[in-house]
Amino acid sequence: QGQLVESGGGSVQAGGSLRLSCSASGYISSYNCMGWFRQAPGKERERVSVIYSGTSNEYYADYADSVKGRFTVSRDNAKKTVYLQMNSVKPEDTAMYYCAAESYSGWSSCRSRTDFGHWGQGTQVTVSL
Repeated sequence: QGQLVESGGGSVQAGGSLRLSCSASGYISSYNCMGWFRQAPGKERERVSVIYSGTSNEYYADYADSVKGRFTVSRDNAKKTVYLQMNSVKPEDTAMYYCAAESYSGWSSCRSRTDFGHWGQGTQVTVSL
């Protein structure tokens, strides 16, 4: 078994920063594809960012257009943790943020698929003016 636990959410003013963390345990910590998703009330779940660990310790990352240039995803395999650095946040970033993990066949699948099999419980981010 394994689980994902998010932390770091909270309330922040527009223009500020937050760093979310996702700690993985068990076999999930070895999964090559980790993603951050968010869902605001009344809206569909949106993929925010994904990061893929290649077999040669290389990393690939992708972002939703709405967060490009403001958010940065990173991964520390030694700590079994994935981070989402959120800078210049906007009120429209307000949502519940979820971490997800899956083992996919390659980067192309990681960046395009949304059928992650393992999810955390979520952490709330609220951005005010």
